[in-house]
Amino acid sequence: MTENNKKTAIIIGAGPAGLSAACRLLDETDIKPIIIEQDCAIGGISKTVFYDKNGTDIGPHRFFTKSKEVMDFITSFLPLQGKPAKDDIILNREFEETVGSDPEKEDLVLLKRKRFSRIYYLKKFFDYPISLKPKLFFNLGLIRTMKIGFSYIKSCFVKRKEVSLEDFMINHFGKVLYELFFEKYTQKVWGKHPSEIPKDWGSQRIKGVSLFKILLKAMLTPFNKVLKRETERSLVEEYFYPKYGAGQLWNLMAEKITKSGGQIRFNSKITRFYNDDKHIYSVVLENGEEIKADYIISSMPIKDLINGMQYVPEDVQNIASNLEYRNYILVSLLASKINLENDTNYPTINNIAPDSWIYMQEEDIKAGRLHIMNNFTPYVIEDYKNKVLINLEYFCSEGDEFWTKSQEDMINFGISELEKLNIIKKEDVLNTKYISVDKAYPAYFGAYKDFDTVKNYLNKFDNIYCIGRNGQHKYNNMDHSILSGLKVAEALKSGDVNLLWDVNTDNDYQETK
Repeated sequence: MTENNKKTAIIIGAGPAGLSAACRLLDETDIKPIIIEQDCAIGGISKTVFYDKNGTDIGPHRFFTKSKEVMDFITSFLPLQGKPAKDDIILNREFEETVGSDPEKEDLVLLKRKRFSRIYYLKKFFDYPISLKPKLFFNLGLIRTMKIGFSYIKSCFVKRKEVSLEDFMINHFGKVLYELFFEKYTQKVWGKHPSEIPKDWGSQRIKGVSLFKILLKAMLTPFNKVLKRETERSLVEEYFYPKYGAGQLWNLMAEKITKSGGQIRFNSKITRFYNDDKHIYSVVLENGEEIKADYIISSMPIKDLINGMQYVPEDVQNIASNLEYRNYILVSLLASKINLENDTNYPTINNIAPDSWIYMQEEDIKAGRLHIMNNFTPYVIEDYKNKVLINLEYFCSEGDEFWTKSQEDMINFGISELEKLNIIKKEDVLNTKYISVDKAYPAYFGAYKDFDTVKNYLNKFDNIYCIGRNGQHKYNNMDHSILSGLKVAEALKSGDVNLLWDVNTDNDYQETK
C-alpha cells in the first residue's frame, strides 16, 4: 500500500493512551496515526514540567502494572534498572543487582523505587494503606483503636446495602476508620460527600482491599516468601519510575511515532466533527482546518466529543453535557529544606521523609496530597543533595475559589498551608511553579448514572474508538490508559470496541497476573 493510499487514524490527545495507540498502530497495521494535541507538550495529566533546571511530574503516577503486555511495552523503551542509582550508592542502600541498565552510566533506565505512601493526620504519619503496626495504635491512642476494632467487627456482621461510596467504604473498613481516614479526604478530592457518590469509584480504585485483608496481610507477612503470595495492587511496596521523569517515556514514544511515519500536531484543538449517524468523516480544528480520517481514536473528554458531533440525539446530548469532572492544580516548590524528617529505617539524602506521596488529612488543610520528587528520582533535581522539590495537589471545580485564584495567590496559599503544618518556611522556598489541568478526574456522580446511554450511542459508530481516562470517562490508572491504547489495533482488526471498554472492569485484573 502506498503512502497516499494509507488509511488514516486521527488520535485525539497525546497522553499515555493516545501515544500508546499510535505506537501499536505503527507496529501492527498500515494505518497512519495523526495525533492532535491541544497542549504544547505531550503526556497529558502525566507530563513532566521542567523549571529552573528541575523537573516535576503531574501526579506523579507510579509505573506499576500486573499486565505483562503493558510492562513489555514500557520496557521496550526503558530497560529495567540493574545497578544502584546515585542515591542508592551515596546512602549504601541495599540493592539487588540484576541484568539491566546502570542509571549512573545510561539514560534509558526504568528505576526501581521503594514505595512510601503515608497519611499525615494529627501531625503524625500513618501508613497508607492502613497497616497494623504498633505505631498505628500509638498514634491513634487506645480509645480510638478500640473503637476502630469494634466498628469493623460490627461491619462484618451488619452489612449496609452498597449504593454509595460511603456504604462501600464502611463495609470494607468499618465506620470509625472510614470517618477518620476516608470521609473528609474523599470530600476534599471530589467536592461531594461520599454518601452522594455512587460506589463505582470504590470498586474501580480500591477493589480487592479491605480491613480483613489488611489483617490477613499483617499475619502472613513473615511467610510471604514461603507462600509466594501476590500483593494487591493498592498494597504494592515497590514501583518503577523513568530516570528523567514520566515525560522521558512519552518523549521516547513520540520519537518513535514521528520516525515511523506518524504525526503529532501540537497546539491544535478539535472543535467539530463531520458525521452522520454511524460514521465520522473528518475533524475540524479551531483554526478552521478540516482533516479527513478513516478512524477516530479519542481520549478527549466525552463531554467535548459529543458536543462537537452533529445529529446527536437529545437524551445523549443532555447526559454528555452534564457529565461532571474535577479540575487539578499543582503547586510545585523548590526549597532548600523540608521539615518532615525521616522516622523510618530507610535512609534518605539529608534524612528527609522517604515518602513519594503523602495524603493530607488535616481538616484545616485544603491540599489533598503532597509529593517529594527527590524520592521518585534524584536525576530530575539539579542539586538533589541540598534541595528538595515538593508538590502540593489541589482538587477543584470550574469556577470555584481555587480555580479562579491567580497563579501567584495559589502559590502563596500553598506555601502558607505548609507553613501552618511546619513542613517548610517561606524563606526556604527558592522557586515555584503553578500547573493546572482542566477535566483531570472524570466523576462518578450526577449524570454519570446514565452514562451507558452515551456509551451505547458511541458504540453504534463504525470508526470511533474511545480510550484513556477521559475518553472512557473512567477513573483509570496510568497502566489502564496505556493498555486501552495498546488494544486499539486489535479492536480495529476485530471490530470489537468492547476490548477497549473492558479494560479495568475485571476484578481479577488488579489482583492476579
